[in-house]
Amino acid sequence: MTMKPYLFGLLILSTVPIIASCTNPQSPETTQTQAAPCENPVTESDVLAAQQSWGQAIVAIGKAENPEAEAQSTLDRLYAYDLGTVLFKPTLASDDPFRGTEKEALSYFVGGSISEDKGFALAPYNKVRFENEGIITQCNTATSMGEYFFTKTDGSEIKVEYSFGYVRDENGDLKINLHHSSLPYQAK
Repeated sequence: MTMKPYLFGLLILSTVPIIASCTNPQSPETTQTQAAPCENPVTESDVLAAQQSWGQAIVAIGKAENPEAEAQSTLDRLYAYDLGTVLFKPTLASDDPFRGTEKEALSYFVGGSISEDKGFALAPYNKVRFENEGIITQCNTATSMGEYFFTKTDGSEIKVEYSFGYVRDENGDLKINLHHSSLPYQAK
């Protein structure tokens, strides 16, 4: 039996279940199911503030007298390891490209338990700035993607591409539950 491509697409869509989720009552989008109202939706401003905090934390780690303690404090404050799984794919990691535990994330930032880690946050950096391609918010979660730029103390800048996911914790703070970053593709 031969199906035309547009009919095949309709068949697939008709078999996808509809899942209820939190919605932002101010959103003009409509859903087919009634979702529970979102009491404290994440806003774009919340994401921008979380990005600023993350950038300041990376700078602080590199300037700290005890970088390991500063990095641990950053992980505790800004990452959702205490809430569940965090998907972490750091930029300068190839032998062990994913960091599923807080200890492995700490190693990435300051060196330690993973041999390829040289301490990314120890550069040190003077500032980190984000240029967002986009931010998606939905109830108590958000996702952002774009480029961030790390300025070293010598004034040079490193451009990195990123995607971050955020979830709101019980105190109302945003914590990172997805961190993916990579150097831009370079054609050979």
